Amino acid sequence: MNETTQKQDSLHSEARIAHGVLHRLRQDLFVDAFAFRPLPPLEDAKISRWVPWLPERLRRWARWLPHVTVGFFSAFVLLVDLASSGPGPLHGMVAAGFSLLLAAPPMLTLFRPVGAYWLSLAAFAVASFAEAASPFANLFSNGAFATHVMVMVLVVLRTRPRLAMEMWLVTFAVAAVLTVLTGTDPGDPAPVAVFCGVILISAAAVRAWREERQQVVKTQTVTEEERTRRTLLEERALIARELHDVVAHHMSVIAIQAEAAPYRVKDTPPELATSFATIRENAVAALAELRRILGVVRSADPDAFAESDPEAPQPTLGHLDSLLDSVRGAGLTVEAVITGSPRPLPQGVELSAYRIVQEGLSNALRHSPGADARVEISYVLGGLGVRIVNGAPSRLAKPSPGAGHGVLGMRERVQMLGGEMTADHTEDGGFEVAAFIPVANTTGEKKAGGARA
Repeated sequence: MNETTQKQDSLHSEARIAHGVLHRLRQDLFVDAFAFRPLPPLEDAKISRWVPWLPERLRRWARWLPHVTVGFFSAFVLLVDLASSGPGPLHGMVAAGFSLLLAAPPMLTLFRPVGAYWLSLAAFAVASFAEAASPFANLFSNGAFATHVMVMVLVVLRTRPRLAMEMWLVTFAVAAVLTVLTGTDPGDPAPVAVFCGVILISAAAVRAWREERQQVVKTQTVTEEERTRRTLLEERALIARELHDVVAHHMSVIAIQAEAAPYRVKDTPPELATSFATIRENAVAALAELRRILGVVRSADPDAFAESDPEAPQPTLGHLDSLLDSVRGAGLTVEAVITGSPRPLPQGVELSAYRIVQEGLSNALRHSPGADARVEISYVLGGLGVRIVNGAPSRLAKPSPGAGHGVLGMRERVQMLGGEMTADHTEDGGFEVAAFIPVANTTGEKKAGGARA
């Protein structure tokens, strides 16, 4: 009983496997066999990588190189077949029609690859019947079979690797049927089958390698985008933590002033006292909400302030001298120049400008060892200009463990304040970061100005 059950299970398994194979064969070779699948032109990046010496005008035409190559092959097949056709079963208009039938499938692989295979197989069958009357006829010796093999290679390169085995099986099954129907000498089909199998497997390997490479490139692109997005979110979280202190300071001042105001006015009207109390309550509620938001931001990075004092005030441009001293102590020769009339700026602007200078000098230390740097702070009408430029490195830079997204963070700060920023290499091999942060006109501008080094 057990043996019978095992045999039945084995038969069912084999039937399922056979059904799956036939289903895939039907999906690949029969369903939408003549669907329109045009071959796109080559990408500009590939052309630049393969033939970087090619002029720009010729690169536009080089994109169509695969199409031109297949077209030349089809023309070659047509001309050879027309030249070789002589007196016999095929002559005149019939010979010309057969030559077109033989040359059309390679060209058709550019638009309808699976349909091109069936058309090429039909041309091979027609050639086999036409040459069956010849005493020297051999099933695999005519040009139709060689063209059919090339068509199968093109179809594999254009579609998917598994079509190689499917087309190989169908082709030699049809060849066996043609041998029986026409009585043609098949010759020695085993070497021909092995040779064709090697060619198709090689084409399938090339196609599989191309698909794998495209997948790797796609994965790398997605990974880089995710890394950039994560870095951007981390930078925004850092900016949010820093700006929390700035906003919290202003809200604390509002709450204190609102609480103290009624005591500075004798016989304060009840309505005014109520208004001040409402202002204080709203300021305190806003502070509570700020702390809650900051808690959410810090929860993703609990060690964000592990190396610094969380209660320390946020730096401003007034702390620029200490930053420059620390950078000089690290071995970077840096010059600072301030132009225009220094004036009070919003704390967010001061903080962002300080961080931009800090990041620019850090990049100079990491990537341009031995170079000189220059920091320019320009107080201009309507905003603040910041420029950090360094020269070319005098020695080889050590590999940096950073993610390489410092420029991304600086640009995020500038865009948050509605400004503009550029960052690029200079002609002498250095690097320059220039930013402009718009600032509304403020009162109390200082009359003193000038430059300092």
